[in-house]
Amino acid sequence: MKVIGVVGLPASGKGEFSKIAERLGIPVVVMGDVIRNAVKKAGLPPTDANLGATANRLRAERGMDAIANLCVDAIKEQAAPLVLVDGIRGDAEVRVFRQNFPGFRLIAIETSFEKRLERLCDRKRSDDVGSEVGLKTRDERENGWGLANALKLADIRINNDGSLEDFTAQVTELIARMGCDA
Repeated sequence: MKVIGVVGLPASGKGEFSKIAERLGIPVVVMGDVIRNAVKKAGLPPTDANLGATANRLRAERGMDAIANLCVDAIKEQAAPLVLVDGIRGDAEVRVFRQNFPGFRLIAIETSFEKRLERLCDRKRSDDVGSEVGLKTRDERENGWGLANALKLADIRINNDGSLEDFTAQVTELIARMGCDA
């Protein structure tokens, strides 16, 4: 099995990348689901503050690679030649995936701050921030987890400042290439 991961700042297009992969029949393990499940289990609403606090707590208790370690078994359970990991937030997580899955490839999605803020304001998910200050704060929090370092470790980079159609074409071609390399 070949495992690829996707990394990017909030609202860069990780979720869209995953939707495209799923439409192509690629199983997706979403790291954020681990955190959302922990928030739900605690009986808290899935707000940005609760998700961030839970992610911080898990990392403080179990290490910066905690979320990745919680995902390894879910990835191994997939019976597919190619599996996508969505939502990598730090270099410690990248190390876990590279140790557990030889040939692991990391894809960085690069998107301008302005485009990401526009998307956050449009999508209105419960954990979204709707202001410049809120997005900067969220970026700082995630960079504190090693996100900037993870972005530097990427094997492949995709720009997502254009249209959804352009992004879909780029992702589809990339997944086809990666599937052939599996």
